[in-house]
Amino acid sequence: MLRLAAQTLRYRKGGFLATFVALAAGVAVLMTCVLLVESGRRHEGDPQRYGAAVAVVADRDLTVDGPTVLGETERTTVILPERGSVPEGLAGRLAAVPGVDRAVGDRRLVVALTAAPGRPATGHGWSSTALAPHRLVSGEPPRSDREIAVDARLADGAGLGPGAATEVVTGGVSRTYRVSGVVDADGTASGRAALFFTDAHAAALDPRPGRYDAVGVLAAPDADRDAVLAGVRRTADGAGATAYTGDDRGLAAEPDAGAARSLALGAGAAFAGYAAVIVGFVVAGTVGLSVRHRRRDLALLRAVAATPGQVRSMLLAEVGLLALLAGVVGVPAGLLATRLVRDALVSRGFLPEDFAVRGGVLSAAAAVVAVAVVALLSAWTAALRVTRIRPTEALGEAAVEPGTGGRVRLISGLACLAGAVSLTGLTGATDGQAALGAAMGMLYLFVLGVALLAPWINQAAARLLGPVLRAVWGTSGYLAAANLRANARGMVTVLTALVLSVGLGGTVWFLQDNLERQAVAQSRDGVLAQHALTAGAGLPASAAAEARRVPGVIAATGVRRTSVVVPDRLEPLTVPAQGIDPRGADRTLDLRVRSGSLDALREDTVAVSTARADAAGWRLGDRARLWLGDGTPVTLRVVALYERGWGFGDVTLHRRTLAGHTVTGLDDRVLVRTAPDTDAGRALAGLARRYPGGQVVDTGRLTGDLAEDVAVSGWLNKMLVAVLVGYAFLAAADTLVMTALARTRELSLLRLVGVTRGQVKRMVHAEQAGLLGVALLIGAAIAAVTLTTVVRAVTGAAVPHVPPAGWAALLGGTAVLALLATVVPVGRLLRTAPVEGIGVRE
Repeated sequence: MLRLAAQTLRYRKGGFLATFVALAAGVAVLMTCVLLVESGRRHEGDPQRYGAAVAVVADRDLTVDGPTVLGETERTTVILPERGSVPEGLAGRLAAVPGVDRAVGDRRLVVALTAAPGRPATGHGWSSTALAPHRLVSGEPPRSDREIAVDARLADGAGLGPGAATEVVTGGVSRTYRVSGVVDADGTASGRAALFFTDAHAAALDPRPGRYDAVGVLAAPDADRDAVLAGVRRTADGAGATAYTGDDRGLAAEPDAGAARSLALGAGAAFAGYAAVIVGFVVAGTVGLSVRHRRRDLALLRAVAATPGQVRSMLLAEVGLLALLAGVVGVPAGLLATRLVRDALVSRGFLPEDFAVRGGVLSAAAAVVAVAVVALLSAWTAALRVTRIRPTEALGEAAVEPGTGGRVRLISGLACLAGAVSLTGLTGATDGQAALGAAMGMLYLFVLGVALLAPWINQAAARLLGPVLRAVWGTSGYLAAANLRANARGMVTVLTALVLSVGLGGTVWFLQDNLERQAVAQSRDGVLAQHALTAGAGLPASAAAEARRVPGVIAATGVRRTSVVVPDRLEPLTVPAQGIDPRGADRTLDLRVRSGSLDALREDTVAVSTARADAAGWRLGDRARLWLGDGTPVTLRVVALYERGWGFGDVTLHRRTLAGHTVTGLDDRVLVRTAPDTDAGRALAGLARRYPGGQVVDTGRLTGDLAEDVAVSGWLNKMLVAVLVGYAFLAAADTLVMTALARTRELSLLRLVGVTRGQVKRMVHAEQAGLLGVALLIGAAIAAVTLTTVVRAVTGAAVPHVPPAGWAALLGGTAVLALLATVVPVGRLLRTAPVEGIGVRE
């Protein structure tokens, strides 16, 4: 059978090429998804910052108990957005573990060296140099609060040496320090540059007093390593922290590594789920269509005594060989695509520079096997129709298009549509990720329902469009309507591919546009202040108080951006939040409060967006339990519910609630409102100059910056959607070309009975106009229902924003693609003499 299958592939290049393209593209798409997941799972950061430590104890994630299912409690782990810390006392407890030589606390301060503004750097206490270890190559350690030691990268890049003076910005303040020494950066060249204060001065600068970023454990030379690690883990568990060992130390050394791992795993897994469904649709449809177009040959094999098992074995062998060949092309293409995606993610700041594409063998095997299994199952299912009939009926069966389908198919299709309609209600009753997940399920159920009901849809459309086609195209329109009715089942795959392209693109792409538009509109409408005081390094809490003392200023509100972890129906979510001083906030901000008041905002209270409150089941006056960005659990009373969560974050806290729980401890901006006909610009500009990189900007510029930030974050979703929609478009073109090339005998017969080439072309144009019109109408309807439902659930907008140019591009692009994929192959077929065409293979 393998030999026969290979010969069949050789002599049927056209039909098998289309199937091969679908399989190879499917392998490449799935390969990209799986490689992202595998690379994320293996990413551990650079552990060299703690190269001398046998273990690093830190708090980088939060595990939250979820619902109990069948007696098992579901637990979810989320990366802490503000990087957790551990108490200083933990270092003493770790030092007391038998076999531990020293336990060194490390502080990680956000600093900027004015002499090397382009070099990212972190500040530490001098004692942490033992953890790398760093080696003093010149000068001496810092001995006073005005001295620092720098690593060799900073010294070389900024031209610094012992005795030099330099400006260091930390805590929103610029201070002058004398360089006391230079340390060797052995083994840490791939990480951030470092500078070192005295331990006492580092503690004074740390916005989280009494806490360490991490504690590195140094083992005694003769200690039992396994026993030391076991003791360290017990001590860390008792403190609610994690002991990182081996390469995992990189997750503690580089807090961004955990976020990068989470992003790659999440994006890859979510993308893989959507891609698997679409690849399944495409591969199943393409392989099934390929088999259906060969009914005449397969019937002939049955008529000359081939058994059903032999025919099925031949088809499976053909598809198996095609899947292997597709793997040979798809795997390298997927690897290349993953590297391009990785570079794009790094250039836009989603992933760190040291994130590497890892894996390959397992990812390739998984992608090839998944596509091959779908293809083989599709070939087996499609072959059953031919192989189950008796040999004497085989050729007759091949000459007539089968009916619309059985009762099971009809009931299944109606059930899918009913399920999609029910998900419409579920989507409207939820919000956030739950609504997005329900919307995607609704979209796929709609498409699956259309695929199952496509024979009936095609027949009904042919009957309804018949008069229109005859009126526009005359005799050719009559032939087109007859073809659409007779070939209702054969056009199932074409209709499904076109509907999937329009439905997926129209839903997911425009959903991202609506989210971006909503965030920008809420931010623009909700800022009442005319000016904003900003600084590249952040602003201390005193900046807002100083701004209030400027003549002409009637209100100034410091805003500190952060993220918090909140409970949700299925699992905890990390949501954007802000900390503000509520004094005068009603004059600078309009969050559109629906109940309660921001005036009641205190350290033990919270204001929540209406969408988040509904998702968490919070009401005004309830006690809301959540976790701050560093993992600290808090229970706060809800004193206000507001609508503009997309523009300002789902949670608004008092700024004092965040004290000691953010990495910088600084405000991101101060919103300033001045009295009418008052010129406070010069005084505000003078205030801004007191802070490093400070400036006064118009608040309209803040909205512009937000639009850029949202667009960057939305770029990832749009990139993934573009790949999926592109694959769906490719499938649509693929199936259209296959269908057109399979009509050689049909078109030749028409020409032999007197139909002219022009009439044949007009007939094909009429067919495509009818089929394309039905597909675009159904796809647009599915996209409209899904998009409207999810936008209303997520943003509250009753009508989604759809730019006319976007719809025109989507529908026009689909129409042009469909017409080209049909007109070009048919034009090629019509150049063949009818006498020759009537005798060729299918």
